[in-house]
Amino acid sequence: MVTKLDKIAENVVQLLVSKNSALASAESCTGGLISAEITSVSGASGVFGFGVCTYANEAKMKLLGVKAETLDSVGAVSEETAMEMAEGVRKLSDSDYGVSTTGIAGPTGGTPDKPVGTVCIGISTAERTYAKRFVFDGEAFKGYGDKRTAIRYEAVYTALDMVKKEIEKY
Repeated sequence: MVTKLDKIAENVVQLLVSKNSALASAESCTGGLISAEITSVSGASGVFGFGVCTYANEAKMKLLGVKAETLDSVGAVSEETAMEMAEGVRKLSDSDYGVSTTGIAGPTGGTPDKPVGTVCIGISTAERTYAKRFVFDGEAFKGYGDKRTAIRYEAVYTALDMVKKEIEKY
């Protein structure tokens, strides 16, 4: 059965191939699921350099260049951290596009300011880097497992959709 995740991953790979571009990912809360979705598509090896799972803050800093000041002032789950992660992985991989996810999939860890389901997704290109904050409930992917898993897949789908839209702009 082909799922909407399969379709969006295939669309992203096809767009990257058509634009002769490359993508890299830096994942925290999604734990490598973006990489898994992209690499499940035949031909991805020509457009996907690598993905890193930087779950720990130390990994975000050491591998991606996320600033300690950023983590101290706004935390790992923030647009600022997502932007630094996306830019860091794009530069590290020498890719055209970097995508990142950082968030709270639950079931624990939420706060009033950052409830369970809060995910920040970053996109980086040579021209710009930006991030958006979402609060997912997992309903769109409830058939994928428990609420935590559904939230993670909702974040993956949204991140790939953001990448797709960014590629389509150019």
